[in-house]
Amino acid sequence: MTIISWIILGLLAGAIAKFLLPGRDPGGFIGTTLIGVAGAFIGGWISSRWLDHPITKDFYDGATWAAAIGGSLVLLIAYRLLFGHSRE
Repeated sequence: MTIISWIILGLLAGAIAKFLLPGRDPGGFIGTTLIGVAGAFIGGWISSRWLDHPITKDFYDGATWAAAIGGSLVLLIAYRLLFGHSRE
C-alpha cells in the first residue's frame, strides 16, 4: 500500500474508532482523524513487527483494517486519558 492509502485507511479507522468509542474528544474531529492516521501507522507497524503479519498490498485486507482500528482505539484512549479533562 502507498502512503496515500495508509492515510485514507487511517482517516477511516479514526472515524470507526470514534464511532466505537463515543464521547467528547479534546481534539475534536480533526484531532480524532489525525489520531486515526497515527493509529493506522502504529497498528500496521506492530502487526508486521511483532504479530508476524506482513503488510499486504491489498487495501481490503481484514487484518490490516483490524490493526489500524486497534491502533486508533489505543491512541484515542491514551489521548483521552492524558488530555481529556483539560477542556472542562
